[in-house]
Amino acid sequence: MMASMKQSQLFTKTRKEAPRDEEARNAQLLIRAGFIHKEMAGVYDLLPLGLRVVRKIENIIRDEMDGLGALEIQSSALQKKEAWEQSGRWNDEIVDNWFKTELKSGQQLGLAFTHEEAITSMMKSFISSYRDLPIAVYDIRTIFRNEERAKSGLMRGREFNWKALYSFARSKEEHDTFYEKVKDAYLRIYEKLGLGGSTYLTYALGGSFSPYSHEFQTLSEVGEDTIYISDEQHIAVNEEALNEEVLKDLSLSREELREAKAVEVGNIFSLGEKFSRALNLTFKDENGTEQFVYMGSYGIGITRLVGVIAETMSDERGFIWPESIAPFQVHLLVFGENDTLRIEAENLYHDLKNAGIEVLYDDRSARPGEKLADADLFGIPYRVVLSERSKEQGGVELKERKGDEVEYIAQDRLLAELQQRIETI
Repeated sequence: MMASMKQSQLFTKTRKEAPRDEEARNAQLLIRAGFIHKEMAGVYDLLPLGLRVVRKIENIIRDEMDGLGALEIQSSALQKKEAWEQSGRWNDEIVDNWFKTELKSGQQLGLAFTHEEAITSMMKSFISSYRDLPIAVYDIRTIFRNEERAKSGLMRGREFNWKALYSFARSKEEHDTFYEKVKDAYLRIYEKLGLGGSTYLTYALGGSFSPYSHEFQTLSEVGEDTIYISDEQHIAVNEEALNEEVLKDLSLSREELREAKAVEVGNIFSLGEKFSRALNLTFKDENGTEQFVYMGSYGIGITRLVGVIAETMSDERGFIWPESIAPFQVHLLVFGENDTLRIEAENLYHDLKNAGIEVLYDDRSARPGEKLADADLFGIPYRVVLSERSKEQGGVELKERKGDEVEYIAQDRLLAELQQRIETI
């Protein structure tokens, strides 16, 4: 993807109103700004600006997964019925949100909604000895879920992007060590996304092979979950898991917890031997004894994160993207048709671009009010305006999207000023 671009290259257009059939604020804003296009309920196209945001989130996640020593793969969206029958999850009474299809031969297939069975089956080709373990692989791809209700925009889609990590260990102890590293990596990811202060490691039900599973919940009034937060420990308990036994185990008292609405933005599970037993994934230990592989599963909804950030980092004018995932770092605007100003703006665009700053240059012949409204809607961290007025004030106008203060800076100082601000974020 181009690091910088001119706005006249964008085929997308901003809108003053969102589609009437879109209820979720995150999708309304993203559609208005031209980041996504709605195909149907729960199904959205990623347009150039939206795709840039998604790619940046992916790369933050990818860096942390690579840091764990996990290897990236690209798994298939089409999955064999047989593996799911072995685990018992092909049955619609067990899993009711399948998208199923079939080959011309009549063979039934599933469109991937998760990959425990497929990855476990695949690993039978590569794991046979204790020397082959531990292994961790992750996948960033499109997932399909036949949701009955899809009215939350990007926060609950029928087709969405996610990252799934699967770990394979020789023992519970080896698994637990890796599990704790993943927990820390997830917290770093949310910090880098600007969600660190509002995202809580949350204790939840579902830990078949440990007392709990762990969710990562971000505070939001539109959240579907209710959590109870310990501000002192910066952890939370999901409402469904809130009982005396859990509170005692976590050294918490009900009185110190505050209730809040939140959105789940990630989860991690100890799978134990559930899937390795079902699909007969084994290894021979040092004594030649056959053992079942101990597994873990770790997910993050990437497009869901876009929806959560759109909900929580925006105002009445538009987005306020964190610099780490904003589609561009700087939005350069030029006002008027003055040839001299336009040449200066063009030169400034190339200077910033050549210095490695990601710039969206609004070179359109549009009115200043329209350009400013679009800039607020896009939510790019820094706005630079070159106009007759800015020239009278000594250079260019510089404003951060998250604040109201406008500064006037000499053009020859702008690059250094932006580099310093961007480096300190």
